[in-house]
Amino acid sequence: MKRLVDNINSEYFGAVNKLRGGKVRVVRAYVEGYDDIAFWRRLLDDFESPALRFEISVPVRDDLAKGKNVVLKMASDIGENMILCVDSDFDWLFGDHTEKSRLINQTPFIFHTYAYSIENIMCYSEGLHSACVQVTKNDMKIFDFELFMEQFSKTIYPAFLWYAFSALKANETAFSLSDFRNIVKLHYVDLTANGQPTIDWVARQVKSKLNYLERDYPNYPEQISNFAEEIKLKCDVRPENCYMFMQGHTLMDNVVLVAMKSVCNKLKDNMITIITNSSQRGKTLKNELSNYNNSLRNIEDVIQTNMGFDSCPQYQYIRKDLKRFVDNFNTNRQ
Repeated sequence: MKRLVDNINSEYFGAVNKLRGGKVRVVRAYVEGYDDIAFWRRLLDDFESPALRFEISVPVRDDLAKGKNVVLKMASDIGENMILCVDSDFDWLFGDHTEKSRLINQTPFIFHTYAYSIENIMCYSEGLHSACVQVTKNDMKIFDFELFMEQFSKTIYPAFLWYAFSALKANETAFSLSDFRNIVKLHYVDLTANGQPTIDWVARQVKSKLNYLERDYPNYPEQISNFAEEIKLKCDVRPENCYMFMQGHTLMDNVVLVAMKSVCNKLKDNMITIITNSSQRGKTLKNELSNYNNSLRNIEDVIQTNMGFDSCPQYQYIRKDLKRFVDNFNTNRQ
């Protein structure tokens, strides 16, 4: 016996809209999980109007299952009244090579991040200084995140290509996510020379791993070179921006947050030094230090809600797709 949720599709939401009187069309947008709702809400807010509204939800299932695969199972039911919003993962890069990538790239009403995930967009380098300011309330620019992430990206690029190509080949024995994470993860960022000692350390890790890979898989380098050219032409994946296409939680948890913590600790120390070197003493100084410490924010909370990515190219690609969807809606109303 079918349940009501088994009949949820674009036509169902279209019928609901008609029952509302048809003055406002409400489009249901399904996302992978609760953490995705705020990101997609920010995007969709800009495209709402008196005639169009979006309602974001996680999948409605008795088992409460979530995730990209769960959302994509709804692909046959989407339409102008129901859309899917998902992380690209590697599917944007894989083009028409796999069944899932063809579904993501060719199905109308599926919107994806173009970057690996929403975490990559939140970690876009141009917004990281602002995030540190939110944490520390200190706007002194002691570290160039844009330069550091560019250098980091160039350094890991050869390993990234092996990792992505191995995923395309479904050959985790060649180079798994765990292998990639162990090579690129940072334990601490030495702020000297804008993090160059840390970049040099990562470079040694990458070189060591590539020596093994090229020995064990001698037929891969030429194929990887072709793959690199393909994703550069189609997806604009370059050495300086490949961090936007690596696994998102690895980037956020093992790279960006580590760098931010090093920078934020230095910024907090600088501010405390300024306060303690002031002419104030006694209770007044104690209160000032207390007020400053109470104003500090948690780094993890700030990066999870970071909105400093308006200029991110991948974010702008999503906006173009949504604009096309809304323009079609407005045309059909006329």
